[in-house]
Amino acid sequence: MSWFERLIPARIGTRREDKGTVPEGLWVKCDCCSHVLYHAELERAQDVCINCGHHMQITARKRLDWLLDSGSGTEIGAEVEPLDMLRFKDSRRYRDRLAVAQKETGEKDALVVMEGTMQNLPVVVAVFDFTFMAGSMGSVVGERFVRGCDRAIEAQCPFVCFSASGGARMQEALFSLLQMGKTSVALNRLAERRLPFISVLTDPTMGGVSASLAMLGDVIVAEPGARIGFAGPRVIEQTVREKLPEGFQSAEFLLEHGAIDMIVDRREMRDVLARLLAKLSRAASPGSQDTHTAPGAGSAEDAQSNTASTAASNTAPADAAASDNDMDSADATSGVAAAAADAPADKAGETPPSEVGNGSDGSTTDSHGRRND
Repeated sequence: MSWFERLIPARIGTRREDKGTVPEGLWVKCDCCSHVLYHAELERAQDVCINCGHHMQITARKRLDWLLDSGSGTEIGAEVEPLDMLRFKDSRRYRDRLAVAQKETGEKDALVVMEGTMQNLPVVVAVFDFTFMAGSMGSVVGERFVRGCDRAIEAQCPFVCFSASGGARMQEALFSLLQMGKTSVALNRLAERRLPFISVLTDPTMGGVSASLAMLGDVIVAEPGARIGFAGPRVIEQTVREKLPEGFQSAEFLLEHGAIDMIVDRREMRDVLARLLAKLSRAASPGSQDTHTAPGAGSAEDAQSNTASTAASNTAPADAAASDNDMDSADATSGVAAAAADAPADKAGETPPSEVGNGSDGSTTDSHGRRND
């Protein structure tokens, strides 16, 4: 304290405990451009930086809340929990790592699967949570994914998966690698029933997940700037001993080279997926498993083919009436052969299939050989 302050006491004082504090999490710094963002504003933008458009990592349940219609979600496989079957230990025991991850995230494992509706369209959605052990794929992830596929088959609805993973979970060794084949077989069952699978790749999608389920979608969508690949660029460069193109594992690079179908901003993802599901669901409606086309909604080529067939069948009797001697022609022969192949066995009182057409006495016979006088 100076001599002046001793002579004239300060009249204005500020107690330290009265100073206001900024609540934790009120402001968020963008990882890409370092711009400071107001949390509420960032939440409205679905965790997309309003300054540079960088898509930040989000939890599985937050993504599901944005995607599914309010109150429509029902979780699948929530009772499945991970086990330390191998009693694995590196610098820490696997069971201890699981306990820490479960406490920090509130999740039992790295995949959340829900059945619900998206703009009133039934759908099953699986979402990886990168905050749980880097979204690594273990036995629980594989089992929940398969249960999601089975539920989609049972409900005859599309299946959507959002990938965000570092790859297979090394602590589960072979059990983790087994999930690559297990999930691929489940998706094959889905494809056999003509049910669409949309795979959405988010940042990052690497390792065993990218080498299996993530790249098996009927439509593959990615978020802007997502890193997608098998091994990291440093590992690849050390292996091939070559300088790799800049951004060669980015979503934009993969789109340019035809590895994915489209890049969609997170804020538009729900609307885009709903439009895709509406189109694909019609192609995979229950009861039409032999074709991707809904009944009565054939392609232009099919319509032209049907028109040509109808015209040919309508003109065939007229041609036969114009000249009975032309029945040996190629068109008449093919028509007779087709009728003979489709006709049932001859019955008493019925005209043989070879006599289909107009008779010389003016009578006609129908496609089953019955004579119409």
